[in-house]
Amino acid sequence: QVQLVESGGGLVQAGGSLRLSCAASGRAFSFSAVGWFRQAPGNEREFVGAISRSDGRRYYGDSVKGRFTISRDNARNTVSLQMNSLKPEDTAVYYCAATFTRDTTTPAAAQYDYWGQGTQVTVSS
Repeated sequence: QVQLVESGGGLVQAGGSLRLSCAASGRAFSFSAVGWFRQAPGNEREFVGAISRSDGRRYYGDSVKGRFTISRDNARNTVSLQMNSLKPEDTAVYYCAATFTRDTTTPAAAQYDYWGQGTQVTVSS
């Protein structure tokens, strides 16, 4: 049984930074591709970025490119999302997701098999 738990969300002023973490239990994260998604009230779920399993390829959504960075720490079995230059429109619940069967950076949410419960990020103007 794989479980993902996000942490690190909170309230930050525009221009600030936050670092989200996604911890996995039940299976080593090093064997998974991991994606980050977000969903604001009334909006559809949006792809933020992903990191592949094999070679650490990263792929980011256009709205966060250049501001957000995904990294993994296999020793701690975590994947992090460093968010800089935050904007009010970044306010959302952020979710991590993983797949152990595909080596991918796909933005398609359906390609990920496991999801965390989400962590709230609020950016004030």
